[in-house]
Amino acid sequence: MDSLLASASRSEDEDSSAGHKRSLSQGSGLIPKRRSSSRFIKRKKFDDELVESSLAKSSSRARGPSGGESGRLSGSEPSSSEKKKQVCKTVPTPAPPSPAPSPSITKRIKKSKQPLQVTKDLGRWKPADDLLLINTVLQTNDLQAVHLGVKFSCRFTLNEIQERWYALLYDPVISKLACQAIRQLHPEAIAAIQSRVLFSKAEEQLLSTISSSSQPTLETFQDLLSKHPEVFYMSRTAKSLQVHWQLMKQYYLLEDQTVQPLPKGDQVLNFSDAEDMLDDTKLRDSRDEVLEHELTVADRRQKREIRQLEQELHRWQVLVDSITGMSSPDFDTQTLAVLRGRMVRYLMRSREITLGRATKDNQIDVDLSLEGPAWKISRKQGVIKLKNNGDFFIANEGRRALYIDGRPVLPGNKWKLSHNSVVEISGLRFVFLINQDLIALIKAEAAKMIQP
Repeated sequence: MDSLLASASRSEDEDSSAGHKRSLSQGSGLIPKRRSSSRFIKRKKFDDELVESSLAKSSSRARGPSGGESGRLSGSEPSSSEKKKQVCKTVPTPAPPSPAPSPSITKRIKKSKQPLQVTKDLGRWKPADDLLLINTVLQTNDLQAVHLGVKFSCRFTLNEIQERWYALLYDPVISKLACQAIRQLHPEAIAAIQSRVLFSKAEEQLLSTISSSSQPTLETFQDLLSKHPEVFYMSRTAKSLQVHWQLMKQYYLLEDQTVQPLPKGDQVLNFSDAEDMLDDTKLRDSRDEVLEHELTVADRRQKREIRQLEQELHRWQVLVDSITGMSSPDFDTQTLAVLRGRMVRYLMRSREITLGRATKDNQIDVDLSLEGPAWKISRKQGVIKLKNNGDFFIANEGRRALYIDGRPVLPGNKWKLSHNSVVEISGLRFVFLINQDLIALIKAEAAKMIQP
């Protein structure tokens, strides 16, 4: 009976304490009342609300069960003095309700908590320049050597290099930005930068121990690299050591090499003496056999074309001259007649010439297409002949009629040409002029041959 009364009183005390806690928490506004929607489709939470809800859940999990619940689960009954202490601990002092932070403030807080982003442009100094500067200074310990021997992305003065080095050492903001930018470089870019680091004096001393008269191989430099790993830079390879040793040998920097002093007095070599010593045969360009072959083929082709043109000259019995206002005389000792057009003139130097339109397959003496449009003219339009008695006749051998002084000459017919006759062929007009002196001589010769 006593146990039943004790359990009943304990349950009443617990209910009263729980109710008292609920009322205090609601009055103080520490735990906001959750709103629930009766709609079927609910609004999605934003990123900041998701973060706040996850933080609230994690904090509630971290707090765990209260002291009263742990005592109840353990089964030990607390005394009245302990109950008073628990109530005093759990009941906080009432505080004024704090307004909920606005979304803009939460965004600012989150932005401030994010890591500092590296800007894309840090000025003239790029991340590759900073990495090269740091590695080279750590290797040589000489800013002047860095200024003289390192090629950065742009040209820096010695003062700028010193200021950048001191900023990387003592300015926390610049140092942090530079480190973050260097971490974002690609591994291949980092390897390329490390291969450009200058050689230190200790490295050059080890390389100078190799004799200049010897022919070292890659195995020699690999052995030197494996014997002194603490001296050589981490990115050194046997090939890079060999290349640098060859440069040192070229500039007489090895231990067993000595630089010859310059001659004094009259033995100093001047420019004219040096020019006389030059061998001109060595300065000539080497022969390019392919180019010479191409030039020979082109020259042979051009000569062939010239020869073909020369062979075609004898086929032309007339000469075509442009109307320039300063034309040569119409007749000479070899011209029998002239067929003069508006643009060109044709000289007749044989007893028989053919008129028409020249093509690849048909070669004629007088190409009328030089005067104007000749698409209506036949390939062999007519023939002009000189008789033994000194008379000129034209025979129409084309498909269209000819006109001599306005009179038509049908295909297959002939007509006599006189001095100043107008010959019209498919709209092209020509004036036929006869060399009277030469024709008179021909007539006289023919008369002598006829006489017994």
